[in-house]
This record gives sequence, C-alpha cells and structure tokens, in this order.
Amino acid sequence: LPKQKAQRYEAVKWVMVFAIGVCTGLVGLFVDFFVRLLTQLKFRVVQSSVEECTEKGCLALSLLELLGFNLTFVFLASLLVLIQPVAAGSGIPEIKCYLNGVKVPGVVRLRTVVCKAMGVLFSVAGGLFVGKEGPMIHSGAVVGAGLPQFQSISLRKIQFNFPYFRSDRDKRDFVSAGAAAGVAAAFGAPIGGTLFSLEEGSSFWNQGLTWKVLFCSMAATFTLNFFRSGIQFGSWGSFQLPGLLNFGEFKCSESDKKCHLWTAVDLGFFILMGIVGGLLGATFNCLNKRLAKYRMRNVHPKPKLVRVLESLLVSLTTTVVVFVASMVLGECRQMSSTGHSGNDTLSLQGMSEDVNASIKTFFCPNETYNDMATLFFNPQESAILQLFHQDGTFSPVTLSLFFLLYFLLSCWTYGISVPSGLFVPSLLCGAAFGRLVANLLKSYIGLDHIYSGTFALIGAAAFLGGVVRMTISLTVILIESTNEITYGLPIMITLMVAKWTGDFFNKGIYDIHVNLRGVPLLEWETEVEMDKLRASDIMEPNLTYVYPHTRIQSLVSILRTTVHHAFPVVTENRGNEREFMKGNQLISNNIKFKKSSILTRAGEQRKRSQSMKSYPSSELRNMCDEHIATEEPPEKEDLLQQMLERRYTPYPNLYPDQSPSEEWTMEERFRPLTFHGLILRSQLVTLLVRGVCYSESQSSASQPRLSHAEMSEDYPRYPDIHDLDLTLLNPRMIVDVTPYMNPSPFAVSPNTHVSQVFNLFRTMGLRHLPVVNAVGEIVGIITRHNLTHEFLQARLRQHYQTI
Repeated sequence: LPKQKAQRYEAVKWVMVFAIGVCTGLVGLFVDFFVRLLTQLKFRVVQSSVEECTEKGCLALSLLELLGFNLTFVFLASLLVLIQPVAAGSGIPEIKCYLNGVKVPGVVRLRTVVCKAMGVLFSVAGGLFVGKEGPMIHSGAVVGAGLPQFQSISLRKIQFNFPYFRSDRDKRDFVSAGAAAGVAAAFGAPIGGTLFSLEEGSSFWNQGLTWKVLFCSMAATFTLNFFRSGIQFGSWGSFQLPGLLNFGEFKCSESDKKCHLWTAVDLGFFILMGIVGGLLGATFNCLNKRLAKYRMRNVHPKPKLVRVLESLLVSLTTTVVVFVASMVLGECRQMSSTGHSGNDTLSLQGMSEDVNASIKTFFCPNETYNDMATLFFNPQESAILQLFHQDGTFSPVTLSLFFLLYFLLSCWTYGISVPSGLFVPSLLCGAAFGRLVANLLKSYIGLDHIYSGTFALIGAAAFLGGVVRMTISLTVILIESTNEITYGLPIMITLMVAKWTGDFFNKGIYDIHVNLRGVPLLEWETEVEMDKLRASDIMEPNLTYVYPHTRIQSLVSILRTTVHHAFPVVTENRGNEREFMKGNQLISNNIKFKKSSILTRAGEQRKRSQSMKSYPSSELRNMCDEHIATEEPPEKEDLLQQMLERRYTPYPNLYPDQSPSEEWTMEERFRPLTFHGLILRSQLVTLLVRGVCYSESQSSASQPRLSHAEMSEDYPRYPDIHDLDLTLLNPRMIVDVTPYMNPSPFAVSPNTHVSQVFNLFRTMGLRHLPVVNAVGEIVGIITRHNLTHEFLQARLRQHYQTI
C-alpha cells in the first residue's frame, strides 16, 4: 500500500534523525572527555614542576616537560591526518561544498570521522591554539551521511539489507541534520545549529527538513548534556552542562546597585568594537590566505613528512611562547575580595569557584595571581570564562600582549595538517580585545557603570564575526550560549557591523579556503550584469550522447573515454532516414523509438477528435477530420517500411570509437539531435554489470528488466567502468536504455536568462541542465562548472568584445 509505505518511510526518517543526533552527542562526549583527561594530566604535571622549580631554579626542566607532552600529542594528531588528509582543518569548508552539491572525495567516510575525532582530541590537548568546536560540525556531518546507509567502505564485512535512503538528496538532508547536530553539541545551541545548517551549509532546503534538523540538534544537545552532567557532577539527569563550550552566567551582584549588564550608551561603543572586529577579522583572513597560498606552493608538493614537521614547529613555537610569556610578561594582580566582587555572590557559587580555581599564582606572592599565566596555562574554555567573569583585573599590557600573541599564533595554526577549529581561538582573541576596551574605558575615561563581562562577550562576537562572517546563526549561538536574551540586540548589531566592515575588504575565512581549493561553489545568486548572457552563451555545445538503443562496445568506449556524470539520450534528425540499410535491427529500433516517442501535432489532433466522437455534433467531428487530413503528410505510415527496404550507409556516428573526425564539417559535427532524456553514468555501468541487453536477432522486449531497488542497490558507491571485466561482455549486443533514463529532466530554452538558469540549478540541486530548443532538439548542456563565478565573468567579457 503506497500510503503505508510512505508513512513507514517518514517514520524511519525520524528514527534516523534521532539516531544521528544521539551519535553526534556521543562523539562530542568522547572528544570532550579525553581532551579534559589529557589536559588535566599535562597541566597537573607541569604545574607541580613549575612550582617546585620556582624555588630551585630549574625552569628549563618544566619547559622540557611541557614540550614533551605537547609535541607528542601534536605528532599523533598529524599522523592521523596523514592517514586521512581530509580530516585536516575544521572541515566546515568541505561540508559547505558537500551541501552545495560538490563531491569532495572522502569527506563523509567513517575513516574521516575516526581520524577527525581522535586528531582534534590530540591537537587541543597538545596546546595548539585550535578549538574542538569546528571539527564537531564535520564529525556530525559524517555521522549524518554514514548512519542511514548502514554500510561503510572501512567495514566492508558489515552489510545490512536496509533499502531506504538510496539517493543523493536524502543523504544531503541527513548531512545537513548532522552538521546542525554538531553545532548544537559544541555550543549547546540547538536553534543556532539549525540556523547554521540553513545559513552556512545547505543550498537546498525544504520545509519538512527544518523540523527534523531541529529535532536532531535537540537530540545531540541533550545526549551530550545528560552524559556530561553525570560524568562530571555525578548528578545523572540534571542537565547542567548544555554544550562543550559554556559561557557561564552573566549577572550583576545583588549588592552593586549601579551595575547594569549594558546600557544604551554602551551601544555606541559596541558599534565601534564591531568595526574594529571587522578590520581585525579581515586582517586575520588576509594573513591566513597568504599563508595558505605559501603552504600550497612550498609545503604540500613536498613529501608528507614535511607537513608533520610544520605542525611540530608550530607546536614548539606555541609552547615556548606560552611558557616564556607566562613567566616573564605576566603581572601580579590582587585577588578581589569576595565582599563586593561582581561574580562571587551566592547566585553563581558553582561557576565562580570554577573561575577562581583556575587562577594561576606562578611567581606571585600570597593573595596575588599571575594574570598572563591564568590566561595561557588553562584550557581555552577556562580562559574564556576568566575573561567573561573573573572580577579581578587583567592589566592592559597583559591583555594587549595576549591578544597579539594569540592572534598571530592562531592565524599561523589554522591550516596546518591537524584537525583544528577556529571558533574558540577567535572567541578568546576577541574576548581579550573586549576586556581591554572595558579596562581602558574604566581606567582612563572613568565610565564606572561598565560591566567588563559584557564587553568581553561583545569583543568575542565582533572578532569571530569579522573572521567567519556569519550573521543570524552566530547571533543565536551566542545568545543560547550565554542564556541571556537581553544580549540579543548588542550581539546582533555588533555582528552585522563586523560582517559589513569585513566584507568591504575580503570574504569570510571558510569561503577563502573554498576558493583556494578551486571548488566550484555556487553562491546564492548571480550578479545583475550576468543577465546580459543567455543559456546559449554559457552552455557546453560539444556533447557526448547515447542513442536509445546502443551497442555495448559504444557504451564501454564512451564511459572509458569521458568522465561525464550523465549523458543525453538522443536520436538524430536526418533527411535521409528512409534511405537506411535494410535489416539493421539497431537503427530500426532507434528510429521506431523516435517515431513512437515524438508527439506530432497531427497525432495529438487525431487523439482529440477520437475523444470527440462521443459528442452529438457531427459537424464538429467532420471539421476535425478534415483538419487532420490536411496536416498529416501522406507518406508518414510507410516511411519506416521504405527506410528498411533501401540499403544505405549507417550513421557515421553510431560507433563512438569512430567519433567525430577532424575532417567533418560543422554541419556534420553539430547535427540536429532530438532529445529524449538523461541517463546517468552510474545507471549505464549498472546495466552493463548486470548484463541488461539483447542481441540483434531478438526484439528489445527480450531485454531483462531491473527494478528501481536493484538499480540503486549499490548506492552510494556504484561500480566503476574500469573495474569491469570486458571479456564477459559481448560488444555486439545492444542495450535499450529507455526504461532507465529520466525522460523529463529539468531543461531550459537557449534564450533563458542566466539568472533564471542559475536559480533553477541552485534551488533544485541539479547537476545537469540540458538546453533544448523549440523543436525538441538538444543544443547543449549546462553543468555546475558553467555557472561558477569565474566562468560567467569570462563569458561576460567575451560578450562585451563581440558587441
């Protein structure tokens, strides 16, 4: 029953979405648990060593211990990336490309997620300035792609007979849900995750998906929350820790009546901070782009070991800088007494104890602490909390130096061969900048009402917005992370200003990395001037096509010599069709197919008049009959017979191995081709592998039929033509592709404006768009490559030159 089947399909989809959310939450839990374990181990050993050596004067030993830990961890992270190179970086550019419809090899494989999760754990624990939040998005996307398939290349033995979700569209929907779940788990922001998937990720979105993606994000957030609350606080089921990154609670103390989280006056400062954040973000992106280009020229062509060495060099530099800065550049600051401090009131006892517990007193006398070491010698999340909530002050010099060092080192780090996120370093950098602004306003301008935590948060938002240029999703992620809805307006304004300022200079960091890889990513819309071009200006007129009935040798030859993903199915329009050789089964089949599938106006009229015979009015019927007589050419019926009686040369282009030769005229090369449909490469290979064909002596009805389930059984890894054993195939057999082609793909007329072509391609998630003229002949085909910005620009220049 179709209705029950559809309901079952929908139910399975909901179950899968829930499972993806839970698994993504568990991946987040795994990463978080081990990062915490390794970091605590490292800091405990190093800290006790520093405290001992402060008295004995053996600090070099402590540095060597720290280096030993960090270099080992980073080395392991780099090795994992050597196993699966796609696991490097944050993975957001790759997922963006995948959701845009570009196939990035290996991006959603099981091996990738294992290397990514293990690698990010080591690179964060190894003290690099990277975050674990970006890779969570990639991990979630891989879980989303793999789980509903119930199979994996890495685990070939495990095979379930699971007949659902065997199409690219379903897979893309699940990847969207997984990416959203990754954001939700990282920031404890389910709505932010859904919006991230909508804004940054998916190119194709439907209404039903929104609800499923939100459900998936909720599942991820609460799975992670449930287990973290249980493991860390032993209070199972209390849900105290929503995401991997928690900003704590922003609250004024009860005693301080003058304190407000923010006031209207502060908005002016926030806008200025947004502008500065945009400029800093643009600088960061510009430097990182240059570095990435340098790496592509000088590091990537060399043996893979060089990449590992680069990662180790970055780790070495970072460790030495952190250690020396903490020892030499820090200032001893007074601990704030609990009486009047902003955050140490009873309202937030748990959090403030956590904040105060992470204070480092290196080299400082009693009751004071080392402000630089407090920022550098803590996990990044603790440092962010310090900047947001620590009521003791950080000196402006410390904040400036910290910002500068962090900015340069995180810029250098993003792009080396380790899994690395960019969210946390950007937040930390921005928080230091915001805290610095608050310090200066308080000390030098005398604005007493300022709440430092708010400025730290706005600084973090400004810098992160300037680097990644996200708007709506980032606003919601930050509001959900702070649990403070009153911050909605300042965060939104800051992010908008930061984005506009940054866009004035360059693109967001993810777009830059997508461009550097040369991926044909399609933007949301084309520029206005592109409408001077038509579909005929940008299409590819040199077509590789197949006939409705084609010999196996031709198919193998086409598939082996081209890399196209789909082929138009056509018949040729020739004046001398009736003069074809007699008895050639192949040609007569193709012509029969053409005759049966082309609608003539006369035939259509005859059909209508047949149905009108039931009308009482005889005049009407006679009129129609006369009408037909004039329009129907007399020789139409026995045309085929005549054609088969005369002997003549076969099509010159019937065997693609004798493909268009150089001597052909333009007329021969671009003969009119009637378009019947599109057949995919994967379908043709499947037909050959399954031996779907008939011999010349039989009729095409004797060809075996495959069901849709059999055709899509091998998804997503269809067999390759080069793996096919040609000795098993008889090259003279004929394949009838008509039952398997798509007879009505989206198509456009040659005069369609480029913006319409683009919108159709983009919103429908197409890979091929045939250009068909008014009489049903295919004149060209448009693929993603023909709609990229660079290609359109080049065609526009040509257009202006010809004018």
